[in-house]
Amino acid sequence: MSESNYTPAQMLTEVDKAIRSILVGGQSYKIGSRSLTRADLALLRDMKNDLQAQVAGEEPSHLMDDTYVAVFEGR
Repeated sequence: MSESNYTPAQMLTEVDKAIRSILVGGQSYKIGSRSLTRADLALLRDMKNDLQAQVAGEEPSHLMDDTYVAVFEGR
């Protein structure tokens, strides 16, 4: 599944998994002569914040449901 097929909620789940793996296993590790560095934690946190905002934007907001606008002309 390519990145473009993920919904923001699914991407958020994947970013959370990546952050968790860094927190549990460290930013980088070495196996024999090979070393592996995981994604940048700061970048993942920025992505998480953006995705949380997208997910929140998809949910209906009832913040101003009972708000009306009145226009008084001719003053």
